[in-house]
Amino acid sequence: MENVTTVGVVGAGVMGAGVAQVLAQAGFAVVLVDHAPAALEKAQAEIYRGARFHHLLRKGAPQHQAAEVVSRITFTGDLAALAGADFVIENVTEDWAVKQPVYAALEAVCPPRTILAANTSAIPITQIAAATRRPAQVLGMHFMNPVPLKDTVEVIRGHHTSAATLSTALALLAALGQSGVVVNDSPGFVSNRVLMLTINEAICLVHEGVASAADVDKIFKDCFGHKMGPLETGDLIGLDTILLSLEVLQQQFGDPKFRPSPLLRRLVQAGLLGRKSGQGFYRYN
Repeated sequence: MENVTTVGVVGAGVMGAGVAQVLAQAGFAVVLVDHAPAALEKAQAEIYRGARFHHLLRKGAPQHQAAEVVSRITFTGDLAALAGADFVIENVTEDWAVKQPVYAALEAVCPPRTILAANTSAIPITQIAAATRRPAQVLGMHFMNPVPLKDTVEVIRGHHTSAATLSTALALLAALGQSGVVVNDSPGFVSNRVLMLTINEAICLVHEGVASAADVDKIFKDCFGHKMGPLETGDLIGLDTILLSLEVLQQQFGDPKFRPSPLLRRLVQAGLLGRKSGQGFYRYN
């Protein structure tokens, strides 16, 4: 871990901003990259807000500490800024046609020592590693949303991932105050192979008129003690991400059980993506 001082974060959406925040709070120099200036601007505001809340909640600290967290982050649209990164965490959309060119670009700009971690929902890590010339230095780090409030990360070992790469990743998580559960590579890994089926089946129940979204979620919260129901969870993750993940799982396994609900497709086509769009199964301010 003594060799990791600068961490790159690719993608400034909800997950990327959360990852950048926890890294900067832990004292790392962070380079947050996104091609969209609006995404970087929004991420900067969200990180400031999140860091201020974190300090107020845990330390009673004033605003200037949140500003200090943000000051550790370089916001840029240029992947070449990752030339000095020791570790990179990729958070782009769950679409192989989008991800693959990112890894080609990272291969070109990152030094040979750099570890590449995919914060992916379902795409196999071995497939991602094959897009690089450093498969031993590629692994999965599946952070959960919201990142600053979660203490555990699903860490995925690809076919070629080295013990040294895993050790460095786990040490990085420990520095963030998080722990990693290491699993072997499989589409969707453990969490999303189960979770995406659960959310999709819950959507089918609403589509068929068996129960309302609120009642489906109430059963899971009140009967099983879940903090959030499956449809609230889907709104939090983003219904577009749920759809893409199910499509990856269906393609990878060739199993119709992963076929996305027609209602899910319709909501995504309508732009009702959950919290990030202001409406999904529920409305948000």
